[in-house]
Amino acid sequence: MTLVLNESEVEFTAIRAQGAGGQNVNKVSNAIHLRFDIKASSLPDEIKTKLLHMRDQRISSDGMVVIKAQKHRSLERNRDDGLVRLRELIALAAIIQVPRRPTKPTRSAQRKRLESKLRRGRVKLLRGPVND
Repeated sequence: MTLVLNESEVEFTAIRAQGAGGQNVNKVSNAIHLRFDIKASSLPDEIKTKLLHMRDQRISSDGMVVIKAQKHRSLERNRDDGLVRLRELIALAAIIQVPRRPTKPTRSAQRKRLESKLRRGRVKLLRGPVND
């Protein structure tokens, strides 16, 4: 299933990046604050509920995804980086988990396990004190 992220639903705010940046750091806003409202988005309902139930620090309790992108020095590259990270988050929620089928070990596997435990127990018994 291919999901299309509508970029008009994403709100970008230019902010000043943290960390070292030389003389330019206090003048230029190169980092991006990306905000995406899950509840108001055009995503399918199943993906919305999965996103809302995800235990991710970027998702607030009111259903807002907040991503701060400041890896690059240019505003455009940080904007693209933020969108890529948002798409990865949505793709993670779109994965359909295959239910686990409970299985039992075979009779021979159970027998081999018990035999190896007996063998190890005998080896450990031989390590005991020697009686003369």
